[in-house]
Amino acid sequence: MQSFSRNIRGSLAGLGSFLFLSLAGLSCARPVAAQASQSQQPSVVAATPALPADAQQPEQQSTGIISGTIVDRTGAAVPGAQVTLTRDDHSRQEAAADSDGQFFFANVAPGPFQLTVTAQGFATQISSGILQGGEAHTVPPITMPLATFVTTVQVSPAEEAKVELKAEEQQRVLGVIPNFYVTYVAEAAPLSSRQKFQLAWKTTIDPVTFAVTGATAGFEQATDFYSGYGQGAQGYGKRFGASYADTVIGTFIGGAILPSLLKQDPRYFYKGTGTIRSRILYSIATAVICKGDNGRWQANYSNIAGSLAASGIANAYYPASDRGAALTLESALIGIGATGAADFLEEFVVPKLTPNFRRPDPSTP
Repeated sequence: MQSFSRNIRGSLAGLGSFLFLSLAGLSCARPVAAQASQSQQPSVVAATPALPADAQQPEQQSTGIISGTIVDRTGAAVPGAQVTLTRDDHSRQEAAADSDGQFFFANVAPGPFQLTVTAQGFATQISSGILQGGEAHTVPPITMPLATFVTTVQVSPAEEAKVELKAEEQQRVLGVIPNFYVTYVAEAAPLSSRQKFQLAWKTTIDPVTFAVTGATAGFEQATDFYSGYGQGAQGYGKRFGASYADTVIGTFIGGAILPSLLKQDPRYFYKGTGTIRSRILYSIATAVICKGDNGRWQANYSNIAGSLAASGIANAYYPASDRGAALTLESALIGIGATGAADFLEEFVVPKLTPNFRRPDPSTP
């Protein structure tokens, strides 16, 4: 029994020793495993391949700065100039030049850009460039040329006619004989009633008019025209008076009174272009056609009625032998024909003898 119990105790003791050793072995194995794990960690990190710089830093590209100076052609600063920065993505920034003409844009995304510069009194200027990431970009000085202004001056027809009439009153054949009743401006402004009377008055009081009247009276007396006036100084005076009365009455009625009432232009409009035949027909036709104040061609009632009226009034001061309806009609027809002949000379001869003649521009209709 003792030996059996001894064996039992021995077995229990051995079992206890085995359990103790097993627990002790486990407690010792844990730190060793931990140490092994810790010692192996650096080797794992070292084995990981290095990432590219772009992959390591997926940050946005850094912005930049754009600056510059606005000057005029003399190199002086243009303060207050407005500068607009635009990019391909249609984004925009605005800035104003300071007192030194300098401008500045911050936080500008890299890439192509365009600067548009405006300033009062100057023409708009455009400058472009490319900004790199993080760059402080200074554009070359932007020179602003002066703006070109086109001024349109509206001149009233009355003022235009005044200027044209002043030029016409300087027209003289050979620099001497009045040539007031012709215009070399195809689209000349219509004359006012006052201007029509002014032209008639200036014509009748011109010294050359008196000289021509005196020469006409002398020729009539030398050839004994209107014999009822007689000869001598008295006869010459009557002829001079009748001739001058014809000029005054015909000029005022046919060149001022009727043109004002009928709104017609008493001047001859020089053609100067086209075939010789067309110009001949045009010049002769103006004895019976004329331009109205509205710019349209119409029957020349002023000249026709004016010739008849002047011939009728002449019956009051011509000798009895040179009066009557037949003579009145004859004189009127002669007057109308004389107008056509005079206009023919105005078209082909007079311009060559008139120093102030202004040839019309063929491009002008």
